[in-house]
Amino acid sequence: MDGTLGDFLRSRRARLQPQEVGLPAHGRRRVPGLRREEVAQLAGVSVDYYIRLEQGRGPSVSGAVLDALARVLRLDEQEHAYLHAVARPSGRRRSRRAAPLVRPGIQALLDSMHHTPAFVLGPAMDVLAWNTLGDALNGFSRVPPARRNVVRQLFLDPDSRVFYPDWTAVAAQTVANLRLNAGTRPDDPALRELVGELSLESEDFRLLWADHQVKACAYGAKRVHHPVAGRLTLPYESLSVPAEPEQTLVVYTPEPGSETAQRLALLGSWAPAHTV
Repeated sequence: MDGTLGDFLRSRRARLQPQEVGLPAHGRRRVPGLRREEVAQLAGVSVDYYIRLEQGRGPSVSGAVLDALARVLRLDEQEHAYLHAVARPSGRRRSRRAAPLVRPGIQALLDSMHHTPAFVLGPAMDVLAWNTLGDALNGFSRVPPARRNVVRQLFLDPDSRVFYPDWTAVAAQTVANLRLNAGTRPDDPALRELVGELSLESEDFRLLWADHQVKACAYGAKRVHHPVAGRLTLPYESLSVPAEPEQTLVVYTPEPGSETAQRLALLGSWAPAHTV
């Protein structure tokens, strides 16, 4: 067990105040949030057992204890699942392998989407495939295959802060999704290498990663400032690819007839003749 479980438990208890869980607040505290003794008491485990969990030297923890800790720490559904994943990893080591291939049928599906940007991501958020409009929007084909990753681009490409007017929110959301993926794949070499690289090269990433937020980018909306199409508001949906659980299809769904849809149509008409 590495330090992930302990770091996550400490970060979650730090965000809770005693009165939120029905405990009296006695004077000033040296550290924010709940004490380890308070978490142990509320979860019905010994203080020593809980301390060993946070220190990463505890025994195999039961599902019932994890459920109790999730209740005490007020974890949402995704955080609850993440707690189970990091506390009870499968133990199956993942060997280094090439990026998974996208099935021809999925590529055909992408190519059939003429009016919506779409692309497929792997668990480390590597870009595995895209359609013409997705490339025109994001410039995937201009990036070397080994560097084609949305998290790396977000934190290491200075132009990303212009491309995303809400860069801070997009960055926090992206890291929360990456940590959720990493929690279910603790031995994935691509994820480990990406986190290590970005932790060394980006202080923003390092701080967000240390915050231990976990949240899937299932749907939402992003604002972008494209150098050709201008300002765009892009709702999106993230869908699991059938028969390929480690691949995610991301589709932007602008409202028909909206200014964004019109600008994307112009971008699409421009793209085929200018694809690099």
